Amino acid sequence: MNPSSCKPAGPSSSLILPLKAQQIPPGIIPKPPNKLFFRHNVSLTVSLAVGSPPQQVTMVLDTGSELSWLHCKKTAATPTFFGPQTSTSYRTIPCSSSTCVTRTRDFTIPVSCDANKLCHVVLSYADMSSVEGNLALETFRIDSESSSMTQMVFGCMDSSSTTTPEEDSKTTGLIGLNRGALSFVSQMGYPQFSYCISGSGSTGVLLFGAASFPWLRPLNYTPMVQMSAPLPYFDRVAYTVQLEGIRVSNTILPLPKSAYEPDHTGAGQTMVDSGTQFTFLLGSAYTALKNEFLRQTRGILRPYEDPEFVFQGAMDLCYRVELSRAGLPPLPSVNLMFRGSELTVSGEKLLYRVPGMTRGSDGIFCFTFGNSDLLGVEAYVIGHHHQQDIWMEFDLANSRVGWAEFRCDMASQRLGLLH
Repeated sequence: MNPSSCKPAGPSSSLILPLKAQQIPPGIIPKPPNKLFFRHNVSLTVSLAVGSPPQQVTMVLDTGSELSWLHCKKTAATPTFFGPQTSTSYRTIPCSSSTCVTRTRDFTIPVSCDANKLCHVVLSYADMSSVEGNLALETFRIDSESSSMTQMVFGCMDSSSTTTPEEDSKTTGLIGLNRGALSFVSQMGYPQFSYCISGSGSTGVLLFGAASFPWLRPLNYTPMVQMSAPLPYFDRVAYTVQLEGIRVSNTILPLPKSAYEPDHTGAGQTMVDSGTQFTFLLGSAYTALKNEFLRQTRGILRPYEDPEFVFQGAMDLCYRVELSRAGLPPLPSVNLMFRGSELTVSGEKLLYRVPGMTRGSDGIFCFTFGNSDLLGVEAYVIGHHHQQDIWMEFDLANSRVGWAEFRCDMASQRLGLLH
């Protein structure tokens, strides 16, 4: 991908960025509050230019987070750290400002004043790590050549409970894209955004604005779930949709619709999350899906019989597959049934090979649905692995999420992001 081939644009049109999958060491990018902690090492990243003169940074795309942030160093900038002291457009935000007082109300931990009376933020994560620093204003551009820039509020983080000198060379920032007041998409003022993750490679597209392309097939939409009253376990600024059932081939799991609905505490919402790799279901739904998938693959796949092995702490259905095979055998599809639409998971998206793990001539492949209960998380989370080769649209103006199957590498080519 060549960042200089991106199309800069203002809020009245569309803004297109290249998207890629990148190996991020575990623990470098912790998971945000009230979200699934998942020790995966594949993240979706975009490159942006920040500051004046522009400094190139790489940021993890996360539809489950609000505040965008960068690791900052007070000395000269490095390829993985933003240097605010070298930017003439960098501005601090005092704790008395309206931004600090009113626009941070969806933060899990309240903001505070530091010794310099600046707006201080702490983001605490489910893996017990944290990052902290100050809110600040800075210009964000699509790339260093772009004339299109936006003054953005972000977190300039100078402290991390997970950062070590060895990890410093691998860290990156995070671009928050949920519906909160300080998310990247809210501040940019775009009524919708889309992304398309390629399943055949590491490339993709992130687009802010309307996806008005003649080659894009009509999307299937499901409405976002709105919750006006604050509930302790419901994330009101997440992209929450209503899961109504799960079908394996032609068999619908024998669970009532109420099993998929948030309870009186808000636990049990279904979030579409680009910051999580796989998909996680509450225990009752996961167990029913696991048993049905086992039943329909009996004689097709050989289960890995090791009760002590749980991949990534939440995925306990794994199989032994001969590495000499040309590919996986035909598998039953899993359809996630939403209000007004369905999302189909089939073929190679259903199984993930555990890196470096073999038993004799077999590789170990795990089912790409995990058990939220094993991680102590009371939510359904649809991760980006099951969004591959699907054009995903987040329509804030009409409060809906849409999708359609699409070859995302072709989308990159059509939009001039690949040569």
